[in-house]
Amino acid sequence: MEFTGTDPDIGILFEDNHLLVVNKPAGVLAQEDHTGNPDILTLCKEYLVQRYNKSGKAFLGLVHRLDRPVSGVMILAKTSKGASRLSEQIRKRTVNKYYLAVVEGSLPENGFLQDHLLKDSQKNLTKIVKPGTPGAKESILTYQRIGFSDNLTLLSIKLITGRAHQIRVQLAGKGTPIFGDQKYGSSNSSNVALHAHKMIIEHPTLRKEMEFVASPEKKHPWILFNNIYS
Repeated sequence: MEFTGTDPDIGILFEDNHLLVVNKPAGVLAQEDHTGNPDILTLCKEYLVQRYNKSGKAFLGLVHRLDRPVSGVMILAKTSKGASRLSEQIRKRTVNKYYLAVVEGSLPENGFLQDHLLKDSQKNLTKIVKPGTPGAKESILTYQRIGFSDNLTLLSIKLITGRAHQIRVQLAGKGTPIFGDQKYGSSNSSNVALHAHKMIIEHPTLRKEMEFVASPEKKHPWILFNNIYS
């Protein structure tokens, strides 16, 4: 795998004239905020300027986000055409997004979670509310249990809708918070064990299906299960 050569360094999963696909490290922002901490969009623009000896700023479109504690596949658009067509796919829900999560406790072998979520932007918290609550959005995901060890369950999750903190809140709502996610009830102080494992899109110009996959870091609690997904 190639890397951006930035600080922090970011693994490059794929690159062509229209796409830059990276493996976002946990703890790195998707885009700049008030903290001034490193973010994927800025770092990848720096990489493009250096890699291609650009005299000015590089264009890079952010078409989706990952929460700061979440790692995994993140797709950026190197052209406005690419950004527009990828954004359209996301709006139409034709992009397939799969996550891995390690949760505390046990869940049934398969599940379908459908809730209404309301985000409090001031507190940066999302909660499950009753249908019909003003501002609430329907949120849907499915999951499969693919591993169990030390009272921790490894889930493969398909995200149907893309709401703020959706996976984290819905799993916490089942009494099984994600390992390390103290914001939503985890008893463990660790990195949040949620990873964007796979994304399947239609290439914005080639019009062919493309699949991008990245495995989580080989550290606890992922090492309890790495023979399953690697």
